[in-house]
Amino acid sequence: MPIQNTSQGAAIEVQGLSSVYRMGESEIRAVNNVTFSIDAGEFVALLGTSGSGKSSLLNLIAGLDTPTAGSVTVAGRDLARMSREELAQYRRSTVGMVFQAFNLVPAMTVLENVELPMRFAEVPREYRMDRARAALERVGLGHRLSHRPSELSGGEQQRASLARALVNRPSVLLADEPTGNLDSRTGSEIMDLIHTVNKEGTTVLMVTHERPLAERYASRFIFLRDGKLVEDPAEVTA
Repeated sequence: MPIQNTSQGAAIEVQGLSSVYRMGESEIRAVNNVTFSIDAGEFVALLGTSGSGKSSLLNLIAGLDTPTAGSVTVAGRDLARMSREELAQYRRSTVGMVFQAFNLVPAMTVLENVELPMRFAEVPREYRMDRARAALERVGLGHRLSHRPSELSGGEQQRASLARALVNRPSVLLADEPTGNLDSRTGSEIMDLIHTVNKEGTTVLMVTHERPLAERYASRFIFLRDGKLVEDPAEVTA
């Protein structure tokens, strides 16, 4: 059975989470005994400098990495108690991910890229294309369906990445530096889209090193330094 949530309405519950690996003779604590919870519908920014453990923590919540200690519970389910197949289903249905590097399949059209997660989720064929088109229309790419990623600007590629992350209607959106490769105007457009998704009820956890961006969009901040939570924001240099 999953561990019980310690806060009512928690979408994400992290308890004593650590991720330790060795590099030569050194022991690296990428995430060091981290505990926090995020309520359903919150927009939380995870802040810290490069190397503070932000992306490592996000990968643990996404079920992409296995923790050394502690637990992650999302939507009432403990990731450590899931089988490999259940984790794959979790990544297909419960969480959507947006990456700094877009991670679109170069040989596929934009429409095919957005349709792909639905194939893995075994959405019936007759629904997939309509849902993919609707997702792309929502992010302003209805006119780019047959284009390949190389034919799109960086902002358009990130819009396509966002449409792909949302097409299976996840309850949690994990965004890892979603504006990192974009100019400020295009980045603001992407953030406005993510903010709209949050207002519609999706829980958002966003990794960023940009404090002004976090202050503009997030309702709460979590600060990391050297893999640990810090209480004083002044300890984190954005």
